[in-house]
Amino acid sequence: MTRRNETIWHIGSAELSLERPRVMGVVNVTPDSFSDGGEAFDQKAALSKAYELLDAGADIIDVGGESTRPGFVALTPEEESARIVGVVRELLAAGAIVSVDTRHAATAKLCCRLGAHIVNDVTGFIDPAMVAMAAETDCGLVVCRSVMAKNRSVPGARRRRAYLDTDPRAHAPEVEEPDQSLFPDLPEIEPEPKDGDPLVALMADDGARTSGILGVHRPLNRRFPMPESAPVMRQVMGFLGDQARILRREGVEAERIALDPGCGFGTTVDEDVIICRAVGQMVSMGYPLVCAVSRKRFVGAVSGVAAPADRDAASLGVALAAVEAGARIVRTHDVASLVQALDAWRAISTQSISRAFISLGSNVGDRVGYLARAVKLIDELPMTCVFAVSNAYESDPALGIATPVANAVCEIRTELEPRVLLGHLLEIERTLGRIRRPGASGPQPRTIDLDLVFYEDERSAGSRLMLPHPGLLERDFVLVPMEDLMPDPERYLAAFGLSVVPREERIGIVRADLGELEWLDS
Repeated sequence: MTRRNETIWHIGSAELSLERPRVMGVVNVTPDSFSDGGEAFDQKAALSKAYELLDAGADIIDVGGESTRPGFVALTPEEESARIVGVVRELLAAGAIVSVDTRHAATAKLCCRLGAHIVNDVTGFIDPAMVAMAAETDCGLVVCRSVMAKNRSVPGARRRRAYLDTDPRAHAPEVEEPDQSLFPDLPEIEPEPKDGDPLVALMADDGARTSGILGVHRPLNRRFPMPESAPVMRQVMGFLGDQARILRREGVEAERIALDPGCGFGTTVDEDVIICRAVGQMVSMGYPLVCAVSRKRFVGAVSGVAAPADRDAASLGVALAAVEAGARIVRTHDVASLVQALDAWRAISTQSISRAFISLGSNVGDRVGYLARAVKLIDELPMTCVFAVSNAYESDPALGIATPVANAVCEIRTELEPRVLLGHLLEIERTLGRIRRPGASGPQPRTIDLDLVFYEDERSAGSRLMLPHPGLLERDFVLVPMEDLMPDPERYLAAFGLSVVPREERIGIVRADLGELEWLDS
């Protein structure tokens, strides 16, 4: 099976398949976050929170050091970096995909040098220094709709209307006409005012805002409960399209760019609802769309929930609506609930078959018999079938095991998500008498050991599941059985950026072929 033809988000040293919606977990290394009150302010607490989110199923950890809540205090790049660099460095060392939530070019550059995969700019790359940073690196970019720029278009031009990138008119010479002719009530905010930080000024009255920064105002006598959507979406899509073009004209590949419509930044509840209802329109622009509505003020308004920390269920409803309409990245504070909901939603709404490999091992009793019984139970899992099974092989003791081990690898086709599949594998281990003794030192004898070693186009970090399995590339007792399943495992894994260790440097060297596994009749 070759790699599927779906959107691949190029994010620095990694590629992230967006064939399924991806979950971005939020870690605020701030004392004043609106959503969690600063519970992860110190680095130890922030890392603990990040690992918790990874184990819950987060694909990306979004690390921020500057709150953007109403009334926040702006930080210098030095202050922001001091808060988050240690967290970013350790998460990268653990194998996590890391996003940095920053509007400061110096912070972004530093984190990209460390290996951060994504820069998430709440001001939409209106700062030329941020555009230069993007052009100098290969990180993924989240362009958030911003209302801070006086000129909402390509430098040197003003636009009357917004076009999609696929419209040939989008690349025609711009007409120099002021935005105010279309939106006479739209306030102009200088990118760098002399008397203070523009984002601080924008968010200062956010909690009390009744007229939106997007230029939509309610007439006194209305016939409809919602304002007209067209002016709102012209502004949102116009800004996002313009900023994407600015980045691309500076050499940034389109495959690195994702768009965030910026709900909650200078907008009213009505405007935010209009934006969320137009996800399908924004997806048509051709870039992956980020849904970042978790615990936002408008979510509380439409659900009747006052406290931000109590808005997770309502946020989940908005997020699922966005995913149904085509959003591919969902930013959330409550990863566990969102992952469960997305897994269930996708199982019912989408048929998507993935290729995965499971390593089996046994060093107790009827070793080959345990392998065969395990394969049969794997084949009985929901939404899963065993596609092929290697012979059984005996390998040298390794990883603290004192006796030779019988090993095999099975290739499966599954529609279960990796963490769901892992849960089923652990249950099979228990069914076959595997006992895991917490706190016991060293590896323990096992009737069966099941490791999910590879799942196509999936990458994860955390204590519960790491993909690809960290031992895959050095374990002879996995790589040799894989040769029964494909002509050249080394070449196959290289297509995913993985380099196999030479056989003389591997562990658990295979010494004997124990023959075919008779799992169908076991």
